[in-house]
Amino acid sequence: MKKTARDLYGTWILFFHYVKWPIFFGLPLLYLEMDYDHNLVMDILWVYSAYLVIIELYHRFISKKHCNDKCK
Repeated sequence: MKKTARDLYGTWILFFHYVKWPIFFGLPLLYLEMDYDHNLVMDILWVYSAYLVIIELYHRFISKKHCNDKCK
């Protein structure tokens, strides 16, 4: 059970590492420009992707925790 949970966690990390930006920009484009119907599952994935994008931008530009002496 523990190995399965680790595998699923790793799968979600890889999935959202590569898919968060297309979902973040693509879903509003589909809804607003192409008149697609709203889908609850895709809305939830968009909210989670937006959360991951905000966290990534925060760590990259605002927080200096990830930065060691090489950044100076």
